Amino acid sequence: MALPQPLRTSITPQELEIIASEQLVEILPLITMEKTAFISGAYGPLRPPAKCRIPLWMAVNLKVKKKCHIIPPEWLNVEFLQERLSRETSYPEFSQMPFRFAEIAKAILDAAPDDVQNAEKVRSLLKDLREARQAKSREGLAKLDHSELSLPNLCSMEINELRPFFIHAMGVLTRLSREEQDGVTEEP
Repeated sequence: MALPQPLRTSITPQELEIIASEQLVEILPLITMEKTAFISGAYGPLRPPAKCRIPLWMAVNLKVKKKCHIIPPEWLNVEFLQERLSRETSYPEFSQMPFRFAEIAKAILDAAPDDVQNAEKVRSLLKDLREARQAKSREGLAKLDHSELSLPNLCSMEINELRPFFIHAMGVLTRLSREEQDGVTEEP
């Protein structure tokens, strides 16, 4: 996939997914495995039917090999996402979501759709939520101020998408503000 020029200097969505893959998720192992040490830490032991918390990358790997079931995070369900979508469309501020929700949801839905109740409805709600948040971001761009920028509750993917624009826009706003101030101080 060819990315637009402004996104080429930023982190790619795939790189964000790799970063998010370090997040711990809960699994229900189907195999027994002793505690295993990795660079990022030691995980396990895996003993069915006891749940275990491991990094997302490891859970996806085990799921692909049919050696576990991934237990979706509490926010990855129809009820929660419908409530958040309702907030997004009803209130001017961004609703609070996990910082890497888009990347985690994509990884789990790609690897383990059978472990998520109503996976297609969840995908649809995530898409609607993303579109609502993007629309809110675009509306917020009209209210930019050169001295302060506050966008609470944006997730990592949204920040990454807006970063190139903000860097350029804030530079232009600062330059215009300086020119305006210089023009005011020169006049007697």
